[in-house]
Amino acid sequence: MADIALRFGLDPLIVDFVQKIIISLMIGILIGLERERLRSDIKIFAGVRTFTLICIIGMLSAFLMDYAGPSILLITTIFVGVTCIFLAYNMNIVQGSSGLTTSISLFCTYLLGILVAADLFVIAIVTAVIVTFLLIEKKPLHSLAENLSERDIIDALQFIAIAFILYPVVPDEPVFGIISLKSTIMIIVLISSISFVSYVLLKKIGARGGIAYSGFLGGLASSGAAIISLSNLSKRRASLAGHICTGALLTIVSMIIRDITFAFLVDTSGRMAVLMLPPFVIMLIVTLMIVWRKRKTTVVNETIELRSPFAIVPALKFGILFMLITLVANIAQTQGGSIGIYATAIGGIVSSSAVTVSMASLALNGTISYPLAAQIAVMAGLISTLAKPLYMKLTGADQLFHKATIHFVIITSLGAVSLLIWSYYAASVNL
Repeated sequence: MADIALRFGLDPLIVDFVQKIIISLMIGILIGLERERLRSDIKIFAGVRTFTLICIIGMLSAFLMDYAGPSILLITTIFVGVTCIFLAYNMNIVQGSSGLTTSISLFCTYLLGILVAADLFVIAIVTAVIVTFLLIEKKPLHSLAENLSERDIIDALQFIAIAFILYPVVPDEPVFGIISLKSTIMIIVLISSISFVSYVLLKKIGARGGIAYSGFLGGLASSGAAIISLSNLSKRRASLAGHICTGALLTIVSMIIRDITFAFLVDTSGRMAVLMLPPFVIMLIVTLMIVWRKRKTTVVNETIELRSPFAIVPALKFGILFMLITLVANIAQTQGGSIGIYATAIGGIVSSSAVTVSMASLALNGTISYPLAAQIAVMAGLISTLAKPLYMKLTGADQLFHKATIHFVIITSLGAVSLLIWSYYAASVNL
């Protein structure tokens, strides 16, 4: 901006000031308009003009610190803070309303103006968009929270508290020179967060989405747990075996989406995820074709019950499995080379996601090659798919087992053939 000012003979200070005024104006208007839209329903005490002025005040006070000293920022901060307190008092005590959202968002807008003065334009604008989104999505967010039980919320708080207490305490050095505990904690938090989103969606949609949606969303949270829950349902309502079979098949779609997503999150270059795609795409297409042929015209209002992924026990199990697979893979690589490491794919019986994350981590560290990591991850997915009918046999009705087994065997077989062909092609062109 200074270069443009000099080119046109303008004062760089003036140009910089005008730029910051405009950005502050835009941020204030953006958040203020959201508050203004409530005017038709309730009496509001801070609209477009108030939010815009507060943002400009924040920018001006920080901008003038070099000329008037830091006291001006202190004075304006106290002024805005008192204004927000008065606003909250007026709304909650005098007017009899409830809530602190407007007061908090007003002070937040003031801070955004300070960020603008500090030339942190991108941070200020992104934060303004997030704040506006949170204000707009009040009803959906409240509705989402209402679908969570007290146990779900407590589990989530305990999980987050333990994770972030442990993170700074654990050593930076890898255990046995292999497993980084800090990385393990962050991976568990990330994967549990994604699974929790699926879990909340499942709770929100509930029985209205039918068994098919329950199978798909439940599979995104945990395909193994979803299969067991669907199998238990088949014992209670054997007449719904066809619908439950469709829901069970959709857990394969969920598993594929999960595993590819997790591979990409660990290895952000996307190389491993791309190498996993061809055989998984074949499995996905075959699964969807079978589901399409088996589709039911009526939606059965049933859902499945799962444990929150933010509960300590499921997260701990995933973490232990992830570390065990990583440790075994390293030992197998050392003792038996590439052939030995293929044995870790058996972990797909418990969790193909844990195997995928472990392989992506090892490939990222250079312990194994990307093609080998992708092959083992897909093999874990195939083993997980083939293990699902066994879960049905152990926990569900015989009718469900007989209906589903042939479909799962076909999907696994075609996936295995496509993996062999793809592996041969990838080796021949040295991918």
